This record gives sequence, C-alpha cells and structure tokens, in this order.
Amino acid sequence: MKKSLFAVAAVTAFAGAAQAQSSVTVYGIVDMGYSNTSTRVNTSKVNSSAFTTNAETDSRLGFKGTEDLGGGTSAFFTIEAQLSGMNGGAPAYGTVTNATPNSANVIGGNRQTFVGLKKKGIGSGAIGTQYTPMHDSVAATDPGGSNNVIGSIIRPIGVAAANGAATTASGNHLVRTTNAIKFNSDKFAGFGLNALYSLNQSNSTQTGAQSTTAPAAGTAPTAIGGSNNYSGYGISADYTWKKLFATVAMNSFSQEQSLVGQSATTAALPGTESLGTQTNVKINDVYAAGTYDFGVLKAFAGYTNRKITGALNSNQYLKRSGQQIGVRSFITPAIEGWASIGNGKYQAFGTNEPTANFNAWQLGTNYYLSKRSNLYAIYGQSLTSSTSAQTQGAAGSQFALGVRHSF
Repeated sequence: MKKSLFAVAAVTAFAGAAQAQSSVTVYGIVDMGYSNTSTRVNTSKVNSSAFTTNAETDSRLGFKGTEDLGGGTSAFFTIEAQLSGMNGGAPAYGTVTNATPNSANVIGGNRQTFVGLKKKGIGSGAIGTQYTPMHDSVAATDPGGSNNVIGSIIRPIGVAAANGAATTASGNHLVRTTNAIKFNSDKFAGFGLNALYSLNQSNSTQTGAQSTTAPAAGTAPTAIGGSNNYSGYGISADYTWKKLFATVAMNSFSQEQSLVGQSATTAALPGTESLGTQTNVKINDVYAAGTYDFGVLKAFAGYTNRKITGALNSNQYLKRSGQQIGVRSFITPAIEGWASIGNGKYQAFGTNEPTANFNAWQLGTNYYLSKRSNLYAIYGQSLTSSTSAQTQGAAGSQFALGVRHSF
C-alpha cells in the first residue's frame, strides 16, 4: 500500500514538473473603427469614408509556446495569422443579398510561423516565416508604433496612382519573409546582433520544344526550363545604454524569374509589404534610428533608404530616402500621445534622373480604458511634389477613430 502511494505521488510530481517546463499562450489583437481618407494623384481625387479595421494595429490571432529542455536551453514556436474584420477581405456591399454573406474567411494570411531553439548566454535561432531584423528595429523606433494611417516617413502608407486611393502597403522596408532562418543574439555589454537569411531557389531544364498554342483542356503545358529564385538577407545591430537606444539595419532581397520564353520585368516599387508578384528585381533597404527616454517623453529620430533595381538591368532603379523625428509621451496615466514629422525624396532612372520631394506628419493619441483596451484617434498628411510623370504631384490625408483590444 505504501509502495503504491509512493508511486502515485512520484508520477504526480513528475507530471507536474513536466507541465511546469512547457507552456502555450494564446494571444491576439482586434482593432476596429472609422476612417476617412482623402487622396489626390494629379487631377484624380478620391474621398472615402468607412467603418474599417487595423488603423492603429493589424488584427491577429496567435499561439506561442516554450519548453525548457534543461541546461539553459529551450525550444519555442509561434503561429500567427491575420484577422480580418471586413468579411475576410470581401467587399462589405458585394453580397448584401447573398444567403451566406459571411462565408469568407475571418482568418487571413500567415503573419508568422516558426520554430526554434534558444540557449541562455548565446541567443536564439528559428526557421520559418518571420519578421526581418529591420522591421524589429523599426518597431522599436517608430513614434507612431508602425500604425496604418497616412503621415509616417518610416512606415509610409501609399497612394495608388491609378485612382488616388490610399493603400496599406509599406514602401520603406520588407516587414516579413518566408523560407527564412533567423538568429538573435543575447545582449552583451548593451550590444545585440541579429541576422536573417531567406532561401527559395528553383532551377529547371527545358524538356521539350516550347509550344506556341495553348494546351488542350485537361492537359499540362509543355515544360519550360529556367530559374524561379527568391533569396535575401537582413542584418541589424543595436545598442542600449541607460535611456538611450540606437540601431542600424539593412535588407537585401531579390526575386528572379528567367523562365524560357518569358519576358523580363523592370524595377518597380512592390505593391505589398513583400516582393509579392514582382519579378527580376533586387531591393536594398537601409535604416538607422535612435530613441532617448527623457522621462516625461521619449524622443525619436530615424533615417530610411530603399533602392529597387532591375535584376537584369542595373541601370533601371527607383530610390526612396527620408528622415523623421518624433515624440511620444503619457500626458496623464491614461492618455498617451505622439507626434512625428519628416521629409524625403524619390529618385528614378530616366532622362535627367527625375526626382520628387515629399513630406509627411502625423498626430495620434490613445486613451487606455485598461491595460488591454484603448480608444485611439490618429490624423496624418503627406504631400509629394510634381514630376515629369505627375504634373500636379500627389497628396493624402487620413483621420481614424477606433477601439483596440489585446488578449
């Protein structure tokens, strides 16, 4: 009887210890509100007003866990998906009479999915879809918290040339990438080093003559050889000393598609936060920034430079550079505010290397109802000068009100 009780107690203690060594956390953000946007490209003007989502922070749902492996080593993972409050991205008015208007997915694309190991005193390494080291630097030094409202130089919200509508694409840096291995060092005397390498290469040999006609229904097209490669790297270094934080980072990514029988594309600014469907381009990003906490407020300063070059013709390029300063402070224990202002320049290949100057500013505030819930109001403006392609330049302004809850 005593042996049985001892065995039960031992098994219970072992199970409790094993459970204490590992943990899984469910987390997320839901951001909903109202937005009014006015944009102009040359003579094309658009004013939009809607109840929308993600003005301050992208909504998301995530799972993350750690397991203590002993000896200062642990395993960890993160799975994070985009949440859509707009019927899975479908137009709110598109299926009003549809019997199943909410059939679109609420959970959208992959934000992060990775698994890795961490060694105390050295650092951590992970493989999967992850933030670039540059975005980690931006997130720590952007006075607006990397929100999705017009008015930031560090994280610009674009204006589509076709109809003047605002887009949520970042034209400053590659935010995250797939097929990546990433290392983050522990801090040594205030210094930290971070590196990422992404690799997805595919090279094939043409196995037959290229057909000039479309294949018959139900049959595969003739195999075409060539390469379809995506690769790149990102590195950053940071330094913390008392109330000072400084960081410098760079990205270099390229996407090449030289399949037989296909024409090459030229350098063009991507329409999303990743290289997306753009092919035969190389993107180089540089970022340097710092913050200093004065106690009553935190001051920010940053510089960004992005150059997109044609991978098959290095003479074709588009470059964007800019600088920004800002402040962020708690006005009262429940009210937080921030302000930023900056300017910069676009430069492109062509006759006389045409340029366009731009400036932007933004004001924002949070009213915290609790540690996890807040109301926000953000207003921003941007202005781009005219060029030979845009006789009147471009301008945009946006005002957003909303509520954000994290869990």
